[in-house]
Amino acid sequence: MDKKTVSRDGTSLAYRRTGQGQGPVAVLVSGAMSTGATMAPLAAALSDRCDAVVYDRRGRGGSGDTAPYAVEREVEDLAALIDAVGGEASLYGVSSGGALALRAAASGLPVRRVAAYEPPYAVYEGGERERAEYTDNLTEALAQGRRGDAVELFLRLTGLAPEMIASARQSPMWPGMESIAPTLAHDNAVMGDGLVPHDLLATITVPVLSVSGSASPAWLREAARAIAQAAPRGTYHVLEGQTHAVEPEVLAPVLADFFAA
Repeated sequence: MDKKTVSRDGTSLAYRRTGQGQGPVAVLVSGAMSTGATMAPLAAALSDRCDAVVYDRRGRGGSGDTAPYAVEREVEDLAALIDAVGGEASLYGVSSGGALALRAAASGLPVRRVAAYEPPYAVYEGGERERAEYTDNLTEALAQGRRGDAVELFLRLTGLAPEMIASARQSPMWPGMESIAPTLAHDNAVMGDGLVPHDLLATITVPVLSVSGSASPAWLREAARAIAQAAPRGTYHVLEGQTHAVEPEVLAPVLADFFAA
């Protein structure tokens, strides 16, 4: 990240703008356990048609993390970024970053359009109870300083097999995951009770594109469809053969068409 801006509460935010300076501006919002660098391949894939802005969400990478945390502070972070790159932009978020992008659009920020890829809202029986149990266990693990256990809780929530989690704990990437484990609480707060926020989505006045992959679990596809149905100007799009780890080269043309419309 080669640029900095400051959020309303004084938190420093690191970001980078990629593109030709002529297309629509889109701020890309990463999900849990990731930094702005995670979005760099998508920014590169968009760069011939859009000015893509990637940033480190608070508590990650080159950005600060002023206490106390609140979801509203992350919305203010997006407001500061939008102001820094021209005063108006579209938003794209992946997973819980998609939930944050939708919240920001509903808050009245100068957002032209908003796209989200598979925010993990629970639309299956027992989903709300599972989210509440995860919240309790995550809160306890972080309060006790058990960052590794917090990461494991998150990986279990995503459905990762126990043997893969055990392997991850021995990998070189594990210390980096533990370093940003406290931000799991941020993403959990962004997700609210874990259910599709129909009332919030109904207040979004700009076009909403909700995207899922045909190879993703059925509940993620249903959540994405529900988002499009709840937003007054919502559209649902399925990317054939894609999973939750969507390929940037497949997603980019769909986003570029949407942002340029």
